[in-house]
This record gives sequence, C-alpha cells and structure tokens, in this order.
Amino acid sequence: MKNIVTLSPKFQIVIPKYVRESMQLKAGTKFQVTTYENRIELIPIEKIDKLRGFLQGIETQVNRD
Repeated sequence: MKNIVTLSPKFQIVIPKYVRESMQLKAGTKFQVTTYENRIELIPIEKIDKLRGFLQGIETQVNRD
C-alpha cells in the first residue's frame, strides 16, 4: 500500500516519493499544518516571488451603482 505512512517515535512521517515528485516538493519546504475534523492537512508555503503573475489577466474593473 503506497499511501500509508507510519508515525515514528519522534512523531515524524516520511512523505512518499510519488507525492513529493507529483507536487515537486524539495527538502526544506515549509508547510502550514492545520486540522479539520479527523484529518491533518499540510499546505506548502510558496515564496512570494513564485506567485508573481498568477493573477495576470484578472478583471479589475468594478461596476458601481
């Protein structure tokens, strides 16, 4: 089973290789950790310069009454 990990005695887990590769994760990546109901979520924190241009072409005009 590829999608099962084990919590070590030091409370660490290893992110499976196929997940690291598919998300292009590198050593040293920082994550925001949150819980939702009975689930743990790890959200990679992107550097701000990597986000540059992701809103390119968005409509900025606001119709006012």
